[in-house]
Amino acid sequence: MGILSKIFTWWDGATIGTSLWSSRNGKHVGTDAQGNRYFRSKKPDARGRERRWVIYAGANDASRVPAEWHGWLHHSYDDLPESHLPPPKIWEVDYTPNATGTLSAYRPKGALEQGGKRARATGDYEAWTPDA
Repeated sequence: MGILSKIFTWWDGATIGTSLWSSRNGKHVGTDAQGNRYFRSKKPDARGRERRWVIYAGANDASRVPAEWHGWLHHSYDDLPESHLPPPKIWEVDYTPNATGTLSAYRPKGALEQGGKRARATGDYEAWTPDA
């Protein structure tokens, strides 16, 4: 899965073409705590705006972009995120990936994957009938 996956796949990090294009047309401006690398274009686009992008370290999942880098990517501010970071709070936890669609996703008791057995109605529910 080495070099061939880097040539042909895009869902698990950047392909070789993307990496070459980024190093040629972009300037590396920073890396976040997860290893994602952020770039800006060397030349502005037709509207005079610079293009900004991220190359993920691992799976391409947009939920892996921290809030401060998300703001920079979407031109909320021009300075790099380090200047916009508030001091970390003691209640903040480390990033956990979005588990939707995986085996570790949350499934309540009535979910089909858990056997599909839900608790019986307790009397606070009255079924609708068209005659009533």
